Amino acid sequence: MTVRPVLPDPLPSAVPHSSDTEVRLLGLSTALPPHVLRQTDVVARARELLAPRYPQFERIVSAFENAGIDQRASVVPMDWFGGPHGWKARNDAYLAGATALFRDAAEGALRTAGLRAGDIDTIVTISSTGVATPTLEARVAREMGFRPDVQRVPVFGLGCAGGVTGMAIARELAAARPGSRVLMVAVETCTLLFRMDRMDKADIIATALFGDGAAAAVLGSSAGDGPLVGRGVQHMWPETLDIMGWDVDDAGLGVIFDRSIPGFATENLAAAYAEMRPALGPEPIARMVCHPGGAKVVTAIEEALQLGPGTLDAEREVLRMAGNMSAPTVLFVLAEVLARRPEGRLMLSALGPGFTLSMLPLDL
Repeated sequence: MTVRPVLPDPLPSAVPHSSDTEVRLLGLSTALPPHVLRQTDVVARARELLAPRYPQFERIVSAFENAGIDQRASVVPMDWFGGPHGWKARNDAYLAGATALFRDAAEGALRTAGLRAGDIDTIVTISSTGVATPTLEARVAREMGFRPDVQRVPVFGLGCAGGVTGMAIARELAAARPGSRVLMVAVETCTLLFRMDRMDKADIIATALFGDGAAAAVLGSSAGDGPLVGRGVQHMWPETLDIMGWDVDDAGLGVIFDRSIPGFATENLAAAYAEMRPALGPEPIARMVCHPGGAKVVTAIEEALQLGPGTLDAEREVLRMAGNMSAPTVLFVLAEVLARRPEGRLMLSALGPGFTLSMLPLDL
């Protein structure tokens, strides 16, 4: 596993908001599984497996070539994708891969926060690419050393918005119990949802785009250093359920990933952001930190928010090296941005199923 802990040194304290209990980001870490899928190899493998069954395959090879992705990581090796896999096989692989990713990301975040698992009061687990009951945090509890009385909050179905919304949930839980510490882990194994039994264009596009990964954050409402985490805000558009999500059948989860997403973002993001802005506070935003859903989506966000071409360079770098990992991806971007030691207010942003825009301020 590749594990990347961040926030090794305390960041400057921020000015507190109103009378709210202060909640700070104490630790942040990202983790990738061991199997690297280079995009050139993925194209070759996809051509081998899909072209004989999908006559239009060569027409959409450009989706792989223009995705802005050099490589991704997977919890299973490349040869896994050649065989038939039903619900059980996919979910068994999810349980093994997601559990390992959860542990690695969580341990990295605890390390950067200078805490042990036993110091955590609440665990928020974000995951939408498999089913785990008992949930992932319960599966690692004994090994990691979580207390028997730790509060568990597993959340399913947030998809690509899960990283930002998960942070917002963790923030509210920490604020509700002054002095408490909350661990939030977002983990997804998107590659396991590769489908050969149905030849929908959305499934092939997903093959060009998605990877596996996890990110973890420790939030605390006690005094200390670290970025100040503000309250999250969401905007959900009516009658947009068919834009993004899962289609469930006997073989497992099938992606719903509409081609209209970049255009939808260009047309609707600015108005939604303007509507949400008062709830996010008057502070000027030094940098947006966005979920890079895809190369076209990143460009659409820049255009919609008038950020200027190339502004979201950290987003493109994460996409290039790890692909779209769904929920944890925005926290990979946050890690890249924080490594540059920025100043001022960051605004985390992600679009996900619903169709929903989730935003969260972070003051340095």
